[in-house]
Amino acid sequence: MYTPNHFNETNIETMLQLIQAYPLGGLINVEQDGINANHIPFELLAPTEDAPFGTLRAHVARANPVWKSSHSQLDALVIFQGPQAYITPSWYEEKKQTGKVVPTYNYAVVHARGRMRVMDNPQWLLQHLQNLTDHQESRQAAAWKLSDAPADYIQKLLNAIVGIEIPVTALHGKWKVSQNRTEQDHSNIAAGLRLRQDHSDSAMASLVEQQNSIAA
Repeated sequence: MYTPNHFNETNIETMLQLIQAYPLGGLINVEQDGINANHIPFELLAPTEDAPFGTLRAHVARANPVWKSSHSQLDALVIFQGPQAYITPSWYEEKKQTGKVVPTYNYAVVHARGRMRVMDNPQWLLQHLQNLTDHQESRQAAAWKLSDAPADYIQKLLNAIVGIEIPVTALHGKWKVSQNRTEQDHSNIAAGLRLRQDHSDSAMASLVEQQNSIAA
């Protein structure tokens, strides 16, 4: 991923927080017939000595061939996308002065790399599903739990899925959040994004404020 220095995010905790907040990852790996991509919600485990950037856990349908390719022990890339927003040049002070401005697009992404391994153990799968569900349901007023469903029904579903685990060995973050603009532009951009009253735009407004206040 091409990343100019001013857009390069190196803070590990910041990148892990994005993964936690936006857990749907694009899993990319190379198979015999070419490049394959799957979109899967991931569970993130804390860093360890063997996985210095945490461990990603997920599950796929047993019919999905992606888990079979993991036996080759090839590296996988998982892409996590955070807030994104179109940035109009109308928010730049330079537009009033010379007009020499163009639109752009802001975004925050994390690329996580590691080797996939298959986890086809019922207890592992059950614990993974509980963790994944609990994390997502924590935002609900009345949280649903795996035990709310009949045990035989859950067992049937467990037989139809396979677990994937990826100890992350490399993280690459890119926060393109207007760091190359002026302080006044930062204020204009954040204010303009919030006026749109869109969740992603509001989240990007917060990133613009946070990132550029730190840089200042």
